[in-house]
Amino acid sequence: MNKKCFIALSLSSILLLGASCSKQLTALSSDNFNVNPSPLEVEGLMIPATVTGQIPAKYFQKNAELTVTPYLVYGDQETAGTPLVLQGEKVRGNAQVVPYETGATVALPVGYKYLPEMIKSNLWLAFDVKQGNKTYVLPRVKVADGVVATATLADAATVKPAIAPDMFQRIITEKVEADIMFLINQTNVRANQINTAAMKEFNGAVKEANEDARREIKEINISSYASPEGGLKLNTRIAEGRESSTKKYLDQALKENEVSDFGALTSDFTAEDWEGFQRLVAESDIQDKDLILSVLSMYKDPEEREREIRNLSSVFDQLAQQILPQLRYSRLSATIDVIGKSDKEIMEAYANDPKTLTVEEILYAATLTDDNSKKAEIYNKTASIYPNDFRAYNNLGVCQYVDGDFDAAKRNFNKATSLNANSKETQMNQGLIALLNNDFDTANEKFGNAAGLEELNDALAVYYINKGDLNAAKVSLGKSNSNNAALTQILAKDYNAAKNTLVSIEKPDATTYYLMAVLGARTNNEQMVTSNLRQAVKLDKSLATRAMNDLEFAKFNLSNVL
Repeated sequence: MNKKCFIALSLSSILLLGASCSKQLTALSSDNFNVNPSPLEVEGLMIPATVTGQIPAKYFQKNAELTVTPYLVYGDQETAGTPLVLQGEKVRGNAQVVPYETGATVALPVGYKYLPEMIKSNLWLAFDVKQGNKTYVLPRVKVADGVVATATLADAATVKPAIAPDMFQRIITEKVEADIMFLINQTNVRANQINTAAMKEFNGAVKEANEDARREIKEINISSYASPEGGLKLNTRIAEGRESSTKKYLDQALKENEVSDFGALTSDFTAEDWEGFQRLVAESDIQDKDLILSVLSMYKDPEEREREIRNLSSVFDQLAQQILPQLRYSRLSATIDVIGKSDKEIMEAYANDPKTLTVEEILYAATLTDDNSKKAEIYNKTASIYPNDFRAYNNLGVCQYVDGDFDAAKRNFNKATSLNANSKETQMNQGLIALLNNDFDTANEKFGNAAGLEELNDALAVYYINKGDLNAAKVSLGKSNSNNAALTQILAKDYNAAKNTLVSIEKPDATTYYLMAVLGARTNNEQMVTSNLRQAVKLDKSLATRAMNDLEFAKFNLSNVL
């Protein structure tokens, strides 16, 4: 070989070697990547996923640095995710190294804050290469289509706030009592016993109830007693005699007061009132009361009890003076129902003069209508008449919340809390306002203050779904039958439970039917999809647009439905 040829060959080899060292990375394809989940799915307020890439052997040049950036593209917008940097074996840096000979598996976590327009989107990967002094771009690769946004149906605006309840009772039961005391071994009713203040009050209450159309005497009862000293036979006769003489007196008193309309007059007697004896001893300051109580527990036979107690000579005199006289009596009791205004009377009074209603009656009036604006009117009137009752402001806020006037609702919830900071209802409702604004720390604090409130279950489910904690959402539900409960079950793939929940909702709305359609799609029931979507769109026309873009229905023909 001559010298010129050798030189030419050497130059050629150097050029080829240089060309090999500077060989550019070639375009990757969607086959090199998979995405979990695919399609993307909203969790909480985010769209999280993991892109796994297979970099083939002898692909990644040793002097190359590759930056992979995920882009979610929607409409004419795109949002970049956190890039992943990969480097060849000869690059000095801290990025993940991809060996030339073997290639590598790489993982790229992605996450985007969800926006409603992202429901119709694609996930793309962009590739920027730096190789020596050169930079260039590889073609983008589409790796996922669309976002399943079913979790976004968990909306704090759909949660029913907590009403602070009224205490109205149409029938309030009252009980009046009076005692007639007897002397030892005596059964006659003494004059000084029928003129006591308690007996006058008893007779007056019975007479007044008899004359008042809003009061009804349900029952009058006499219970007569004898103290437990003496023989059982004697005490039985005495107690029975006291019952008889008391009933005779009461019959005469009812006749004089012209009381004839009462449910029943019953009477009974207790020969030896050991139960009362034990109670009075326990409440007394007798020095040896523990000894007396131990005798009562040791001996169950009445005669043995009396004998052993009499043997306690040091305390028997105290018992005879302090305890036993209190057990020689007849107790008269009357059960009287106080009947409040009817629903019609309450609404008539509200229409004519609301100030004639008690706060409980006017708060109750608001429960007699399903018209939210009418409820708001009544609660507003309640606040003007009873400005210091927190329930008026809380419940007015509930009406405003239901109407979507969240600023006004917030003001009234805050006013209610200023009047009663311990109200669980106002605490929960303030938590809902915080949840609407994605203020999760405040929502968590307020919901904690409302712990134990039944209405809280739905709010907690939405809170945890928005936080992306599906397990906690399931635990919080309790026995709630609501859209949010069914949504939680759908997201957890507990489809039987979700269906049972949806069919148990008393007043289904557009979201109820939409969720039933989603359930139909997930269980491949086309008839269930179409029939429920029709009803959902009938109640809320905006759901037609959502359904057209909703990947839950991607495999169904909705042209005849929407």
